[in-house]
Amino acid sequence: MIVMKRRSNVYGKMPESSTTTSSSTSIEEEIDCELRPGGMLVQKRSEKKDVSAPNLRLRIAFGALRYEISVNSLATFGDLKKLLTAETGLQPSEQRVIFRGKERENGEYLDMCGVKDRSKVILMEDPSSIERRFIEMRRNAKIQSAHRAISNVSMEVDKLADQVSGIEKSVSNGVKVPEVQITTLVEMLMRQAIKLDSISANGDASAQKILQGKRVQKCVESLDVLKISNARVKPVVVTTKWESFDPPPTTPQWELFD
Repeated sequence: MIVMKRRSNVYGKMPESSTTTSSSTSIEEEIDCELRPGGMLVQKRSEKKDVSAPNLRLRIAFGALRYEISVNSLATFGDLKKLLTAETGLQPSEQRVIFRGKERENGEYLDMCGVKDRSKVILMEDPSSIERRFIEMRRNAKIQSAHRAISNVSMEVDKLADQVSGIEKSVSNGVKVPEVQITTLVEMLMRQAIKLDSISANGDASAQKILQGKRVQKCVESLDVLKISNARVKPVVVTTKWESFDPPPTTPQWELFD
């Protein structure tokens, strides 16, 4: 930026000579100037864009996609990126804008770079953004995989918990359960515990993993208690009482008389 100073009197006119009277009042003004690409020195434009400036229709090439964007002729490439966000979903920091074979900075003005109506602009996604997105996709896929694995374990634990409840009901009613049934159920629960340990989980998935682990542990502890109670239950001996019938009456012997 180039700063130039000029001196003017109260009426806004430049003094005709370097000699001024003591009664005149002078005002010193600072003018911000900028150097155009062609070498012309002009007054720097205001940050507020001229609303009367015409709009440009730009042709945007983004890979195999094509867009047409209407933008103010006094806008910057940063302003263009903001408009492209609505079309592409890419944030301005994720965009690289190429015009006339050169990547343009956010603060560069369209008209000063030679952008005209129907000019073609190439849009590319920043490579670091692509890498971040790939890492994010892998992380999300890993989280979803952990949720599915924990959900499968949860359904199996539900079935085994129902069997534990059935054994508990039988023992409480004095019905002895085969010990092998309890042992097998404990082994099946421990297999689910091993599956849970092999699942790599973070955040919410980790909380679900801990919850299912506690369920498995509670079922195993219940079976240990039931195993002791079941051993004290005396087996019920079922006997069959046969019904006896009296023999049929014999035919009476008839007495003969002379």
